[in-house]
Amino acid sequence: MTRPAVDWDDEYSAPRRRLLPGKGVLRWSGWGVAALVVLALLYYLVGGLVMNVVDDDPDFRPVDTKPGASRAVAAAAGLIDREVNRHHWVANDPFFYPSAWLDNTPNYQQGVVYALSRFAIEMTDQIGRTRGSSEADADLDRAAGLLKYPGNVWIYDISTSLLPTASSESQYRSARRALLAYNDRLAGGQAIFERRADNLLATIDRIAADLGSASATIDQHLAQTRDAWIDTRVDDVFYGVKGRLYGYYILLREIGDDFEPVLKEKQLGQVWTQMLDSLRQAAVLNPLVVVNGSPDGLYFPSHLAVQGFYLLRARTQLREIGSILLR
Repeated sequence: MTRPAVDWDDEYSAPRRRLLPGKGVLRWSGWGVAALVVLALLYYLVGGLVMNVVDDDPDFRPVDTKPGASRAVAAAAGLIDREVNRHHWVANDPFFYPSAWLDNTPNYQQGVVYALSRFAIEMTDQIGRTRGSSEADADLDRAAGLLKYPGNVWIYDISTSLLPTASSESQYRSARRALLAYNDRLAGGQAIFERRADNLLATIDRIAADLGSASATIDQHLAQTRDAWIDTRVDDVFYGVKGRLYGYYILLREIGDDFEPVLKEKQLGQVWTQMLDSLRQAAVLNPLVVVNGSPDGLYFPSHLAVQGFYLLRARTQLREIGSILLR
């Protein structure tokens, strides 16, 4: 058995033990690595949970708008402000952010912005101009273009350039400023907002068509085989569609206020309310865990099938509203 090395100062002194080189350093290095691992886990786990905000408040309202301004445009600007500034845009967070591992919030936020993008296009092409041959409003056109910007672009995108680039947040903030500028001019009588039945018809027809596209996405995922117990993509589909439905719910509710004279003239109050209720129920679905069970399964639900039911119900009601507007 090997004994510890000792030093003898002289023949009368007691032995002085000497640690072998590196033992203490290795012990402290091991504790340091373990502490860093624990801190990193806490950073990503706790930080990610704090930043995982799926805000589907159905009572969200835009700030008080000036007389003559559009409530729907104000709602669009308010949703951008909420998702980008107040909640932090997480869809483009790089790996060193604690939210980098999240997928529900990013898909939800991008779904909301997708709905806002479609609305901005309709404002540019239909509601914000006198007729199809007239000039498009510059602010609306700018907002529509900026909201098409991908939601996952950080300030650096090495796949395209080593130089800094425009981030998703900066583009969406610019879109918000353009929407607010349009609304200010509208309140001052210097912009156009055509509250005609044909404009409302064109807008809800486009939204209904987009809901049809969302239902096809749900159907495609439901049709896939379920060989594994865990489906890692079902929550991505669910929250992406959820964000889109929530955005349309808020926008259509405010469009109803903007086009209130048309709804009264066509006696659309009841069916409009029913359509909003269907969208609302789809938008606020919030399961603890999104499960991709069989639609006729006994033990595991199919949250996509439930979401798709309310989506198609709302789409049918939008088509019914369109039929009434044609009369």
